[in-house]
Amino acid sequence: MSVVHRLTAGWLVDHLSFINQCGYEICDSFAHPGGVTHNTSVTSTEDCRSISAFAAIPSSSNGPSYGPGGAIETEGKRAKMRYVFREEFFDISKPHIAAAPEEQLCQGCPEVSMFDFFSPFISLWNDMDLVCWFLLILQKRKRKYVFNQGELDALEYHSKVRKLIWEGTLHLVQEGLKSGFLHRTTAKLNCRKNNVPQHIVCGLAELCDMAKQFPAVNESDHRAVHVLEEETSSTEQDLLSCVMENSSNCAKIIVLMGQKYLMPPKSSFLLSDISCLQPLLNYKKKYDVIVLDPPWENKSVKRSNRYSHLSSWQIKQIPVPALAAPNCLVVTWVTNRQKHLRFVKDELYPHWSVKTLAEWHWVKITTSGEFVLPLDSLHKKPYEVLILGRVQGDVEEALRKSEGVLPIPEHQLIVSIPCSLHSHKPPLAAVLAEFIKPDVECLELFARNLQPGWTSWGNEVLKFQHIDYFTLLQNE
Repeated sequence: MSVVHRLTAGWLVDHLSFINQCGYEICDSFAHPGGVTHNTSVTSTEDCRSISAFAAIPSSSNGPSYGPGGAIETEGKRAKMRYVFREEFFDISKPHIAAAPEEQLCQGCPEVSMFDFFSPFISLWNDMDLVCWFLLILQKRKRKYVFNQGELDALEYHSKVRKLIWEGTLHLVQEGLKSGFLHRTTAKLNCRKNNVPQHIVCGLAELCDMAKQFPAVNESDHRAVHVLEEETSSTEQDLLSCVMENSSNCAKIIVLMGQKYLMPPKSSFLLSDISCLQPLLNYKKKYDVIVLDPPWENKSVKRSNRYSHLSSWQIKQIPVPALAAPNCLVVTWVTNRQKHLRFVKDELYPHWSVKTLAEWHWVKITTSGEFVLPLDSLHKKPYEVLILGRVQGDVEEALRKSEGVLPIPEHQLIVSIPCSLHSHKPPLAAVLAEFIKPDVECLELFARNLQPGWTSWGNEVLKFQHIDYFTLLQNE
């Protein structure tokens, strides 16, 4: 279970555990005499013709051998190969930037809270107004600084949510320490050799641009969905012009431009950019949950040129109303820039007929429970914002769909150890489960990874499914 602890303040989430529970087992291969497992179709690195894989597994002369994932391998029977996500990407044992002592969550014994250590600091915080706080920060910086309006707005917002984030995270961290999920230890020397590059060049976004040069597809002749089966093949044009669906209970391997990607069971995706959303509409599904992680425009993105960004106007053109079922829960990831927060609440959601219900925060911590960044950092915060709302429509239908589920609470925290890979967001399926009915249709827009039971769309939708981010388990 990816939820480690559930408290009034929110959830302590194990992101790595969630990925590894997605079922990355390849089970479309057979064990043959000699103990070598062969695939039933040949993998080509030139195109997308393979959805299966092969592996050589040593045999044992003393009866059946146990393959990766604990599958028993005997002659002529199915074998399983289990992949797990590389745990070194979640080995965040120390903060990115060290915080001052009064900003650290975990000091001393677990039985003693930070309020016992730093009660003078807390009372100072509760009593001083925003102007005094500005002066305190300026004094700490020991240099002159003039805040622009955006920074003033950010400081005001931070002053409103700071206590909520600090206290809520503290309680969840304490539970994590008691249970052993978190460990109060000094950062250990990591002797494991990490030979996986932080950025695997897979060219997905570039491929989406190239796809626009493909010959036009006749909509009447083309399938809306391509179901991946054993020993079937698909062309790049198929992959980029319709929703790919893995309806089986096993994972599949897709080869695209010579790169291998793992697709979890019961998942589907569309690889395209915002100009090619029609295949998703042709899929003719209505979604009860829609999660968006838009590439927000900001100065650092422009400077780094790390990924493309969309303007507010372009984000408004996303056909969420056409994709949403009645009473659909819409969740949008927002940066800490107040301009974007106001845009979602005041423009985007009303444009989509979505009523804002709550504002949640994702708080990033280390394996010992410290914030990954100082909570009061002026440059970057250790938290990100989620805005939750529901599509407004037929009242009776909304009441029927909300029957038996809890209302969306305000000010919840999702606390987790973040992935070191850029923009790998924590899973929301488990934390949203109590607010939606089981077996509903779920969609993630601007996704960079896949989830069982979800449809995912984006121009880098397979990014974190790259096989080099995973390890194939070997026999003990």
